[in-house]
Amino acid sequence: MFEKNMKIAYLLDFYGDALDEHTRSIMRAYYNDDLSLAEIALDEGISRQGVRHLIKKGEESLNFFEEKFALVKSHDDIALACELICEVEKSVSNNENLKEEAQKLRRAIEIITKGN
Repeated sequence: MFEKNMKIAYLLDFYGDALDEHTRSIMRAYYNDDLSLAEIALDEGISRQGVRHLIKKGEESLNFFEEKFALVKSHDDIALACELICEVEKSVSNNENLKEEAQKLRRAIEIITKGN
């Protein structure tokens, strides 16, 4: 059975623009729009097997990109680090002697999350 892997949908968000337009379109229809292979095949004028082949090809490419660039792993690591910093900042901000350190932590959080 050909089941959807939601990790691939996540990779598609990061690396989708690196795929060729046709593959990207089919991958987005399958993962983002939740269309079936038959629905996509009908829309694209190709066979279900052709759609499945393009999806598999796209999945391989997305996994390759993540293996080489690790953007998803880096993003997830940064998000976890930010959560930990937020927890420490909350603890530190309750201590009058550590107000300056709490401000530094808040500034670090702002810097890390600025792009998000």
